[in-house]
Amino acid sequence: MQTVDHKRHWTLRDVIFLAIIAIFFGIIYQVWSYAYYVLAATPLKPFANDLTLGVWIMAGPLAGVLLKKPGAGLLGELLAATVEMLLFSSWGAADLITGVTQGAGAELGFATTGYRNWGAIGLFFSTLWSTIITFAWDWFQSGYQDYHFGLLVILFIIRFISIGFFAGILVNWIAKLVQQTGMMGK
Repeated sequence: MQTVDHKRHWTLRDVIFLAIIAIFFGIIYQVWSYAYYVLAATPLKPFANDLTLGVWIMAGPLAGVLLKKPGAGLLGELLAATVEMLLFSSWGAADLITGVTQGAGAELGFATTGYRNWGAIGLFFSTLWSTIITFAWDWFQSGYQDYHFGLLVILFIIRFISIGFFAGILVNWIAKLVQQTGMMGK
């Protein structure tokens, strides 16, 4: 007789919550692009991407923390990026590649704990991996290889703080609020 691991089995409720997260953050991502453009139009332009990136990482970790399922972080981020793209994002279909890249970081964070820690430790590793993976992507995609070493260190630290605050601390706070409502069950 085959048994089903209910903790890893996707339910209709999980799919609905994943869709809600994706739609909600897809809209936020589209609106947040204006914050990036405002910063990019100032002398802070070299820092704009790293300062604002944390918001664009939030859907993956939140999906992981709330759903506690392998793959939720990657799917949450990819679907949110898809919604952002469908809202006529200035980045177009590149949003999908970015969604996979950002979602992979979130997913690796939870995978690092063996999908056993969906709290602060999982979010810390999610922050760390998201910082590393997105920084590596920007190394090739955004021309970071042309920056001098000192600027790269500063950008990496700013990115880690941005992701840590938005996709770590803020996601943890949001998850606690959602869990207090009882909507996620036990």
